[in-house]
Formats: sequence, structure tokens, C-alpha cells
Amino acid sequence: MDRWTEIELFVRIAEMGSLSRAAEALGMSNAAASRHLLSLETRLGARLVERNTRRLYLTDTGQNFCGRARSILADLHEAESTANAAALKPTGTLRITASLSFSIHHVAPLLRGYTGRYPQMRVHVEAANRYLDIIDNNIDVAIRTREYEPDSNVTIRRLAETRRILAASPRYLEQRGRPTRLEDLHRHDLLIYTYANNPNELRFRRDDVMSTLQVQGLLESNDGQVLRAAALDGLGILVQPTYIIFDDIVAGRLVPVLDDWDLPRLTINVAYPSRKHLSAKVRTFIDFIVEHFEACDYERKWTGRFGME
Repeated sequence: MDRWTEIELFVRIAEMGSLSRAAEALGMSNAAASRHLLSLETRLGARLVERNTRRLYLTDTGQNFCGRARSILADLHEAESTANAAALKPTGTLRITASLSFSIHHVAPLLRGYTGRYPQMRVHVEAANRYLDIIDNNIDVAIRTREYEPDSNVTIRRLAETRRILAASPRYLEQRGRPTRLEDLHRHDLLIYTYANNPNELRFRRDDVMSTLQVQGLLESNDGQVLRAAALDGLGILVQPTYIIFDDIVAGRLVPVLDDWDLPRLTINVAYPSRKHLSAKVRTFIDFIVEHFEACDYERKWTGRFGME
């Protein structure tokens, strides 16, 4: 029996928790799948999978072997992709994850150009405001706003830096007045992003002066688009990265406040599984988004001041 088939079947069983679903995914019968699994266990001289009436689970040996098997399969797929990359014609599905806001504003608008350049590519975007594990979730490219990855098997490439700013609609500022001092924020309604580091603590800096403000939000949300919509409707002052609200500010839909103060900035990175040779689909997308960011001069735009104070 084919060793590669046995290994791929075993990894699918581990991922899906079911022999029958793994067999279906690989287009084989349950009987054939059982024979492949038995052949693999016999050749290794070890039990990899245990089953009872309720569930299927890996033995300790199976869990250890699964990690190595995943790596072996990834290397095999990478070898195939590398051969394909020689012609710069990536194929298959590119799996991208980013926050909902970044997906809306800076991933979706790229896809027509990317798939037009590489027509054999398909794209899956997993919009999530939490950091998905790249390896476990089979992610090809992740857009992160943190400077490092705790997993040494993940590589990062810097895209841009962005300020975080406070802004409100003209209607809100007309009704409630514009804050001119940090202390004025205590009498305003704030819209707080709960996934920020210490969301109820705003750490400001202006030149060499540091100031920390404890705040409570009229509205708190784990999604920047909810806060943006509320701010546009005049509900309060939001605290968001410039990359989300830059177009709103340029168009006058939102107005920066206290723009002479800085909040801690964010670094936007592309993260991807570490490989000696990148697959064609990952390499071409990273090159494409880096090229786009440089052409749009995003870092200069997102780290500048708006001169409205």
C-alpha cells in the first residue's frame, strides 16, 4: 500500500476526528481506509488510533506521529508548489485571516487585482478579530497588528505602522463640544474596542510628557466596524487605528480630536508558516500586498497628523 496515502489518511483522521469523514475526503471507501490505517500501524508497530462507541481519539504515540506526519506532508506539498512557482503560476486556494476591519478595507479591495494577475488562484478569507493559530487552522497568510509571533514556526514581514487616534462625527462635536484637554474626555461618550491591550486605559504621549487616562465606554465592542458605524451616527468618540478610519477623516465624516497627543502605535505585519521555500501562492500574495502598500504610501498616511486641532 502507498505510504503517502497512509500518512495523508492518518492526518485527515486526526483533523476530522472520524475515519469515515477522512475516507470520504480522500475519495476512498471505509473498508479501504481501515486497511490503510491498519497497514500503517502494523508497519510502525504501534497503535495510533483508539475508538469506542462514542468517539475516536489518538494515542500518545499517534499524537507525536501526527505532528511529524503533518510536517512531512507540508514539505511534500511545498515541493510541489515550489515546482509550480518556477513558472509563477500559483494554483489552489489561498487561506487568509485578518480582522474584519482589515479584511473589509484592505484585503477585499486587493482580490480583484490579485486574482486577475493569477487567474488560477482562489481565495478564502477568514475574518476574525482574534488571532487564529496559523498552523492548526491551515492558514497561509495572516495579517496581524503585533510585532512578534510566539510560535517560532511562524515568520513575519512588516507591512506598515499605524497611529491610533480619537475621532468623532461633526454632528457629535457640534452637540457636545470638542475636547481640548485630555481631562475633557471624562465628560464625553467614548466608543471602546475591547480587544485592545488594556482597553479602559488610554496611555497618551506628547513630546516627553506621558499621561494615562482611565476611561469607560458608552459603547464597547470587539469589532471596529461596530464602533465606526456608531461614531458615524454621532454616538461618541471612538479610539481606532488610522487604517480603519483614514478615508472617513479625509472625507470629513469623522474629525480627529486631541490629535497632538499620541497613543501607542500598532505595527501591521504579514505572518505565515516558516518554510525554507515559500509556496507560490503565499509568495505571490505577500509580494502583491507589499507592493500595494508601498504604492499607496500607507505608512506615511497612517502615521501623520491631520492638522485639525
